[in-house]
Amino acid sequence: MTETVAITTVMRALADPTRRAVFERIVGSDEITVVDLTRGSGVTQGAISQHLKSLKQAGLVAERPEGRNVYYRAEPQGLAPLVDWMSHYGVFWRERFADLRTLLKEIDP
Repeated sequence: MTETVAITTVMRALADPTRRAVFERIVGSDEITVVDLTRGSGVTQGAISQHLKSLKQAGLVAERPEGRNVYYRAEPQGLAPLVDWMSHYGVFWRERFADLRTLLKEIDP
């Protein structure tokens, strides 16, 4: 049950396109502040802070306060529940590709 909660939390956090864009900007940076995330995003600083809160609750980002700034960095292990869930479907695709390979060999020996 805990695994299901973790997967749901990560999926909900990444379901919002703005939140995904914020996460992608964090992933592309070593560390980044709210001010830097807000700059050029077309989203208010308050909205960015709310998105960061959701990402943090999902375990996708971590924060490091330094003086007046808070620096955010991606937490790759936060994606683990999603990666584990997706890996179950790897078997499905491997079987489909194997069937396709067999069919192509039959068509063009």
